[in-house]
Amino acid sequence: MSNLREIRKSRHLTQMQVADFLGIKHQTISAWEKGKAKPNNKTIPRLAEIYGCSVEEIMTGAPPKARIEYVHTDRSKQFMRIPVLGRIPAGIPFEAITDIEDYEDIPLADTVPGSTYFGLRIKGDSMEPEYRNNDIIILRQQNTCENGEDCAVMINGDDATFKRIKISDKGITLMPLNPKYDPIFYSRKEAIDLPVRIIGVVLEIRRKVRR
Repeated sequence: MSNLREIRKSRHLTQMQVADFLGIKHQTISAWEKGKAKPNNKTIPRLAEIYGCSVEEIMTGAPPKARIEYVHTDRSKQFMRIPVLGRIPAGIPFEAITDIEDYEDIPLADTVPGSTYFGLRIKGDSMEPEYRNNDIIILRQQNTCENGEDCAVMINGDDATFKRIKISDKGITLMPLNPKYDPIFYSRKEAIDLPVRIIGVVLEIRRKVRR
C-alpha cells in the first residue's frame, strides 16, 4: 500500500480531510502512508470510494489513475469527479483517453466501491426522445448488461455507439429509440467475431436547459 500518499495527493485531499470522512484521527492516515500501519478490510473499500479508485489499486500499490478524482465541496457531502468524454476511441484503455470535454460530480452514495464511472456526451438524434443531442449520460464501466438496458457499445473496433440492448437466443440487437433509424441485429457468431462489446451501462441523464 505504498501508493496511498500518491493517490491522496492526486485527488487534492489533505490527511485531515480523509480522516474527517472516515471518522478517524489524521495521525492514522499518516501511519498508513508511512507504512507503519495498514487500514483494515472494512476501511479499504471506503478509501477506494473516497479516492475514486479500485480496491486493487490500494492493495497492490499500482500507480494512481489520474482520470477519476475525488472532489470535496462541503464535509457533509462526498462526491466523485468523473470525466465526460466526447467519444470513446477503440483500442485505448480508459485511463489513457485524453478526449475529455468536461467533468461531472456524482454522489459517492450512488456508486459501487471499486467501480469506474464516466460521462459520455450524446451526439445525434438516434436515441430521441429520451436522450437528446448534447445530453450527458453517466455510465458505469462494465462488459455485461441486462436485457433492455441502455449501453455504450464498441463494434468492430470503431468508436463507441449508444443504444438500447435487446438480447435473445439468436443474438443481440442495438435498438435506436428514434423510429426513423433501423435496429441493427448481430448473430451470436457475429457478436463474437466482430466483436460487439458492452463497455458501459447508463445510470443517469444530465441535461442543461438553456433560456
